[in-house]
Amino acid sequence: MASSNAYAQRDPMLKKRDDFEDILEERRNSSDLRYALKCYTPALYKGVAPCKSSMLKSMVLQSDQLHYVIQQVSKETGRQTDNVQEEVSAILDEMAHSLQLSTVRFFAFTLSKIFKSLFKSIRVNEEGIQRLQQAIQDHPVVLLPSHRSYMDFLLMSYLLYTYDLTLPVIAAGMDFMGMKFVGEMFRMSGAFFIRRSFGGNKLYWAVFSEYVKTMLKNGFAPVEFFLEGTRSRTSKSLIPKLGLLNIVMDPFLKGEVFDVHVVPVSISYERILEETLYARELLGIPKPKESTSGLFKARKVLSEDYGSIHVYFGQPVSVRSLAEGRVNRCQFNLVPRHIPGRPDEDIHSFVNDSAYKLVRAQEDNMVLKPWVLLASLLLQKQAVGQEQGTALDELTAQAVWLRDLSRQYGAFLHWPDQMTPSEVVSSSLSLHRGLVRTCEGKVQLALEHEGGAVGPQSAAALEEKLLSQAVIVLSCASYRNQALHVFLRPALLASAIHAASSNQKQEVFNSFSFLRNMFSNEFILCPGATVQDFEEACYLLVKTGTLQVTQKEVLVNERGHRTLAFLVSMLDPFLQGYQVVCRFLCEEATETLTEKQFIPAIRKFIIKHLLAGRLRYAEVLSSDLQKNSLAAFLRLGAVEKIKGPIELLIVFHT
Repeated sequence: MASSNAYAQRDPMLKKRDDFEDILEERRNSSDLRYALKCYTPALYKGVAPCKSSMLKSMVLQSDQLHYVIQQVSKETGRQTDNVQEEVSAILDEMAHSLQLSTVRFFAFTLSKIFKSLFKSIRVNEEGIQRLQQAIQDHPVVLLPSHRSYMDFLLMSYLLYTYDLTLPVIAAGMDFMGMKFVGEMFRMSGAFFIRRSFGGNKLYWAVFSEYVKTMLKNGFAPVEFFLEGTRSRTSKSLIPKLGLLNIVMDPFLKGEVFDVHVVPVSISYERILEETLYARELLGIPKPKESTSGLFKARKVLSEDYGSIHVYFGQPVSVRSLAEGRVNRCQFNLVPRHIPGRPDEDIHSFVNDSAYKLVRAQEDNMVLKPWVLLASLLLQKQAVGQEQGTALDELTAQAVWLRDLSRQYGAFLHWPDQMTPSEVVSSSLSLHRGLVRTCEGKVQLALEHEGGAVGPQSAAALEEKLLSQAVIVLSCASYRNQALHVFLRPALLASAIHAASSNQKQEVFNSFSFLRNMFSNEFILCPGATVQDFEEACYLLVKTGTLQVTQKEVLVNERGHRTLAFLVSMLDPFLQGYQVVCRFLCEEATETLTEKQFIPAIRKFIIKHLLAGRLRYAEVLSSDLQKNSLAAFLRLGAVEKIKGPIELLIVFHT
């Protein structure tokens, strides 16, 4: 292993980040109608003329690649070419966006009203906007926002309209298209609709990929999609999906464009609109189907305060630079461009590594609010049974300690310096009063007290009470999770030290490597970067006075125990979650178990152990944690999938 001194050159505290401007300030002091009807003349890529929807469809239908796939499907299925062509046209009609400036202006007016009602401020790094503006004029651009809320894609288009940038075309799930009127309005504001899965349907894949590549190659508009594929219900970054990233990199790899610039965008919410909805989904309560009536019923949220939003447009990332020294593009000269093919292992590895780097870039620029630190502290106190709560002044002092620690670890923390710490804490507690209560100067999560019920309770009543408490815990955990990327590597090292039988550096590294490998389905841990992550963790813990690291030993300093205890507690709910899934598979699961049966069965098992007091963390009820742990056990070979007559089965290897 290299010395951790090498990491000192990349000290996260030395990273310069842009300042923010509040775009709602102007909206509060001027006419929304004038704003919506303003002259909108964005600069386009190399001066290309705007492309109408009908022209774009025509270009896609005339592409050589699509003609090739149509011929292939016709031969394989025996269908007439004209019949296949009709199906292609139908797919394209279902998918394509149809941008109408009048609809964009309607959304600009409406969203101005909504945003001013919901949020105190929407802060944007204007230097990032300037970089994006230049990138759009020079190269095809792909926008990759983080995805924590339904609000994300509306917010992105609103911001680009505000700053007179070319509106993006946005990959949206087909479920939005089913919303009467609203789905078509989304289409007319730049959304194109794709099926959630289309498996081996090569015709659909060909239309989809050609549609995206035609827009990108010609620079008609930035292409926007969510690299994680779906909203994160836990506020942790999800493992990236590679399908669309493969498509947008393909024109560069095949030499059809000189370069593609990818812009990671970090959207940070002080309070998430869907916090309770997400927690219920994680507990197995299905999400409501997207519908127009549901949208109108959700109007009651307009009376709530959701704090501020920070949107950080990151440095545009050149795909050409990413590929330098990694990809030999000569291989694409051996096959005509119009013949589709699966990427080989080198290309897959390159795209996968790039995806992880881009998600890490999103994480690095996520802005953490004080409540994120408070939620972390309150969850740890609740887990160790501090039912009487924590004195407000004590919680404030601990929050200041954690603020300083997180800054030393490179956190992008928005802590209002013009307010005293006690004012910052009180303001955060007030904003999140649905999750936390203050009584007689003591603060605790808003859970029911044990003494609240009179007389014996039925099993059903106890389970209902546990699940209602779990909604609060999982909602708080979603805020704590926003800081996980800051503490993850030090927390893995702290847990490795706790688990290792000696302070020998190699043994601690082995323990760190095992934990990192086990949690690679849970967190964003770049493939092949184990040594680098270990060095980073060592450097941060040495820098903050927690550890001494020599060539052969890892030693804990006297004043480092508090930091180590906090870091171990950050990771402990995930460790217990993996342990309980392992225990379930060993003790309770029958010899075979279908995937569909797994989540209800493990949930029932966990509820039983929580009610018996054998588990500390209600967080282990999260279906996200359970699915990730199963995926890890499958990857590690502890569990095997086998194809049954109807569906996949799970066999546990004892």
